[in-house]
Amino acid sequence: MTTLSRIRIGSAPDSWGVWFPEDPGQVPWSRFLDEVADSGYEWIELGPYGYLPSDPAVLRAETQRRGLKVSAGTVFTGLHHGPSVWDKTWAHVADNAALAQAMGAEHLVVIPSFWRDDKTGEVLEDRTLTPDQWRQLTLQTERLAYEVRERYGLRVVVHPHADTHIDDEKNVTRFLDATDSDLVSLCLDTGHYAYCGGDNVKLIETYGERIGYLHLKQVDPAVLAEVRAQEMPFGPAVARGVMCEPPTGVPAIEPVLAAAQKLGVDLFAIVEQDMYPCPPDKPLPIARRTRSYLRSCGA
Repeated sequence: MTTLSRIRIGSAPDSWGVWFPEDPGQVPWSRFLDEVADSGYEWIELGPYGYLPSDPAVLRAETQRRGLKVSAGTVFTGLHHGPSVWDKTWAHVADNAALAQAMGAEHLVVIPSFWRDDKTGEVLEDRTLTPDQWRQLTLQTERLAYEVRERYGLRVVVHPHADTHIDDEKNVTRFLDATDSDLVSLCLDTGHYAYCGGDNVKLIETYGERIGYLHLKQVDPAVLAEVRAQEMPFGPAVARGVMCEPPTGVPAIEPVLAAAQKLGVDLFAIVEQDMYPCPPDKPLPIARRTRSYLRSCGA
């Protein structure tokens, strides 16, 4: 068994069915912190801003007494709309980045906005960007990455995501080829990339210098086939169980981690098994099994 010495394993509120700052069906933040620590994880992400305490002093005390550290914050953006959305975007980003910085994190995960509503499936805009929208997406992402780095010392890692404009191999590589590697890296979510038909190992081997962060996730191929046949939006697909517990799905995690280890850089690999909505007692046993499985892979 190869020891994955450059890979730092963590988990996130997402693996506890948390998608929103407030939702009566979600587990309370204190229970999430208790259970993620109990599962054997050392690193966590902040999740949706406002779910965990946003006062750094409070959050620092709560994480430290459980032996937890923060790897990143997460924001959703619609930067292909250009400068008109900058002020609104920055207000959202600044809150997240300030908390992430205060917690000692080094990364900010940036997720593009959805082209269709992830609950209702309502089409919000064309699923294909115009050449000018692509230009705005790359320019504004570089601007965001520069400002986040200069003001908060964080590295922006852009997260390809189902039902967004950065999703499959064609769009991911187009985005990478059009952005400055000194500013913009990728948060490769193995589940989302597989969901959209991409080959994770190939991407790591081809664009290794752009891989700045990993989300570990698997898709159930049988459910994915149904989702694609029905053109199901991402939210209902998750409720159907499209994202599954490793190692039961694809892509195989071990080759992905081995390819990442070969890059020779320190990388976070944060477990994210989308489970929204889910019963409150479901996440903990899965989290324990997943951590044990990753240890068996050398991580």
